[in-house]
Amino acid sequence: MAFLPDASLFILLNILIGINIARSEPFIGINYGNLGDNLPSPEDTVKLLQSTSIQKIRLYSPDIPMIKALANSGIDIVVGTQNSEIPALASDPNAAKTWINTNVLPFYPASNIFLIMVGNEISLDENFRKQLLPAMQNMQNALDAGSLGGKIKVSTVHSMSVLSHSDPPSSGEFQTWLVDVMKGFLGFNNATGSPFVINPYPYYAYNSDPRPGYLAYCLFQVNAGRVDPNNNIKYMNMFDA
Repeated sequence: MAFLPDASLFILLNILIGINIARSEPFIGINYGNLGDNLPSPEDTVKLLQSTSIQKIRLYSPDIPMIKALANSGIDIVVGTQNSEIPALASDPNAAKTWINTNVLPFYPASNIFLIMVGNEISLDENFRKQLLPAMQNMQNALDAGSLGGKIKVSTVHSMSVLSHSDPPSSGEFQTWLVDVMKGFLGFNNATGSPFVINPYPYYAYNSDPRPGYLAYCLFQVNAGRVDPNNNIKYMNMFDA
């Protein structure tokens, strides 16, 4: 599963394509950033989304009016916690229970929250890194206590910078100094069936690669594709790679 970063403007600036790991079901969704002027109301936004093929939406924080507006809309919801909430969520199981009781239980299942993201791109932050996994575990325990453990997953969103290499795909590996930490996150994902989530930054990849035809490769347009020389797998777009 992958999400593009929020540009802090309007929701349609950020289109994402992801894979629901549990159901192996491709989908199109958007990141909803509500920092801007003259934004449509939550109700109008939902109507706009329903007029498209968008099936999922990511909220960077518990936007209650939007969560309410999405009730019975057929659009699945990812809800994130603020990074500043992580120390409390990590140290106090009751803080996690309060978060779930406030932001999830009153609206589920009419508002189909299917994934909770604990923080955004903080696995590289030394001040938060050690607290992230305990916070995720406490959130999972809170969901279990509310009989939602098998229905709503918990994960976090990583920066692409957790990878020391990513091109070609077969050479992908985590930063050496992050390996032990990432093992903990991946162990949690594996044990709970939750997705590993990362923010790709297509523009920066495109800007640093002068090879011809790369723009079409980035934009899902017709192109010759690229072959990974280590395994001969051919990728037809950068997202797939």
